[in-house]
Amino acid sequence: MVDDNRRGDDERGPGAAYQMFVVMEDLLDKLKLLDYEEEVLAKHNMKALSRHYFASSAYMPSNPGEQFFMFTIIASWLINAAGRPFEQPQEYDDPNATVSNILSQLRAFGGLVDFPPSKLKAGSGEHVCYVLDRLAEEALKERVFSWRRPNYPTEEMEEESVMEDDAELTLSKVEEEMTEEPDDCEEENVMDLEALKSRTNQSEARLSSKPDNILESNMDAAEWNLEVERVLPQLKITIRTDHKDWRIHVDQMHQHKDGIKSSLKEAKGYLDKLQEEIGKTLEKVGSREKYINNQLEHLIQDYRSAQSKLSEARECYQQGSGGVTERTRVLAEITEELEKVKQEMEEKGSSMSDGAPVVKIKQSLTKLKQEIVQMDIRIGVVEHTLLQAKLKEKSNMTRDMHATNIPEPAIGAY
Repeated sequence: MVDDNRRGDDERGPGAAYQMFVVMEDLLDKLKLLDYEEEVLAKHNMKALSRHYFASSAYMPSNPGEQFFMFTIIASWLINAAGRPFEQPQEYDDPNATVSNILSQLRAFGGLVDFPPSKLKAGSGEHVCYVLDRLAEEALKERVFSWRRPNYPTEEMEEESVMEDDAELTLSKVEEEMTEEPDDCEEENVMDLEALKSRTNQSEARLSSKPDNILESNMDAAEWNLEVERVLPQLKITIRTDHKDWRIHVDQMHQHKDGIKSSLKEAKGYLDKLQEEIGKTLEKVGSREKYINNQLEHLIQDYRSAQSKLSEARECYQQGSGGVTERTRVLAEITEELEKVKQEMEEKGSSMSDGAPVVKIKQSLTKLKQEIVQMDIRIGVVEHTLLQAKLKEKSNMTRDMHATNIPEPAIGAY
């Protein structure tokens, strides 16, 4: 199981890159315990997952779209199995929304999410294995599953059966017979060693159950020899080689070592000869290179001088092109100013040749004269009215001066 606190540590050692393979194998075991073959694979008609399906590696084929869809299907199933309702995502749903929903459910279970959600969009990698493994643990907790210690089967040691008289064979003799007649042993009726052991055990048990006085044999020796000659071809024993025996591996190692030594002696001569030929060829190439360099020395000098002249010409060209660019810019500014001046001159010339302002001035003068005449008339009327008022006031004053009594209303009127 993956430790949540261990994921935040960057300095985890060189084996951290392969930790996801271990996590993926544990995840596959947990999915099998949760019976994902029937509940997920059979339901969606999918193939069974390999033990490194969600582990990303440059040496493994990958299909990001298929892996991401499989990741979302298994994650939604595990969330539902853990006791939380979660809608199964579809193939055309938004990947960002799906990933965010899965991570929110993981946070609700108490999982540590210290990586960006974009890490899960690839459909494989360390973070995908971590999320699925964490959800599988929650599903197992929901189903009240607990790990138990494994029970290893006990292997009983078989007792070696001892054969009497002619049936007793040594390992060296058996090996010699197997090397001399390998084909005959396969064609003839061969007695298995395990069957022989069981027969001897049964015979010993049968004899032990009988009384001791019956153990003496009354058979004739000649008949016994004839019977032995008849069953002698069936007494050949085959010893099954155990490939897990360390002695066989040691023998193979010694054989391979001798083969490597013999091959090395032969290959070393060829390699030494090849080394000498390569050294001679390199010397020839070096001497030829020196000769060519001496012969082409003056051409190299000419090429270097031409290269320096070309670099100088390029610098001059760059300087000249820079001056031309600056002058072109100045010319463009001057041309723009000239266009503005021409436009202003055209506007002034058109305004000078146009008679509309003069007509407007004449109309304004005529209107002004009319207004002056009207104003003079008004002034004359006002002067006449003022004169009439003054005369009337003067006549009233004269009359009042000659009057003896001034009436009150008249005084009040003033």
